[in-house]
Amino acid sequence: MTAPKILLASNENPLGMPESARRAAADALAGAGTYPDSNGSALKQALSARLDVPPEWLVLGSGSSEILELAAQVSLKPGESVVYSQYGFVVYAQATAHAHARAVVVPARDFGHDLDAMRAAIGEDTQLVFVANPNNPTGSFIEAAPLEAFLQSVPAHVTVLLDEAYTEYLAPAQRYDSIGWVRRLPNLIVARTFSKAFGLAGLRIGYGVAQPALAARMNAQRPRFNVTTPALAAATAALGDADFLARSYELNTAGRAQLAAGFDELGLAHLPSSGNFLMVKVGDSAAVHARLLAAGIEVSLLGNYGLGEWLRISVGLPEQNRALLAALR
Repeated sequence: MTAPKILLASNENPLGMPESARRAAADALAGAGTYPDSNGSALKQALSARLDVPPEWLVLGSGSSEILELAAQVSLKPGESVVYSQYGFVVYAQATAHAHARAVVVPARDFGHDLDAMRAAIGEDTQLVFVANPNNPTGSFIEAAPLEAFLQSVPAHVTVLLDEAYTEYLAPAQRYDSIGWVRRLPNLIVARTFSKAFGLAGLRIGYGVAQPALAARMNAQRPRFNVTTPALAAATAALGDADFLARSYELNTAGRAQLAAGFDELGLAHLPSSGNFLMVKVGDSAAVHARLLAAGIEVSLLGNYGLGEWLRISVGLPEQNRALLAALR
């Protein structure tokens, strides 16, 4: 089988890499014969200015997935428990297993987080809670007020990782100041990535924000040269490319509406999404997935989440979305 021509499986930015980041990464390759700046100083300074936090509050990772893993490593001892939602990102289970901890998976409510049930699930041995907003793969979103109330209710000795991989795709009315929450809550880590809206998925770079005591523990566990020189340069450039980020947001908002309208026309149930993807119910997902692959379109199966009748489909360019909808007819 030939490789798919339309990739709608991994929630990448269909615009690809911003030209500003491409140039910065290419220039950085001239220095690739030496090790990267292990502290990522230039990127941390740019993030510090953007987020209005000291550089000591920042942790750089090989994608935000490494931030999730670091949170587990510094928070958990073998046998202690981790709370997260059903349909939570697969890396939560992996990070829990890598720490030899015990997962407490709280049943979802309407395919999203049931915060009351998650709070009730926090036990004496709980040391870490994962919350994703928006959630992958369901696309569900938690409004600011209940999320902040939940974070404030978690015992101070329990670390909370707020996974904001898709935060740049939130509508203005949905946005909230999670960095302000970090300033008030010493047990909170906010994790973000350059893989989605910033278009740098292949370079593997993300970051965490936490108060200095917690950030220092994570940085002590972080591999010394975990982010490459081209990735550091590209992320610094992408962070300053406001035009590209605005284009990415506008394209995603329109494309998500295009796909939703198309699914409605086809009579396919789908969930509201605040990310750059939609979850759509197709029945025999394996057969539909195979049919789409034969048409040169790759989407994501969700059987590992217990969602065997559903597919997750990333928002593509307008013509890619049209091709996907045509192949579903």
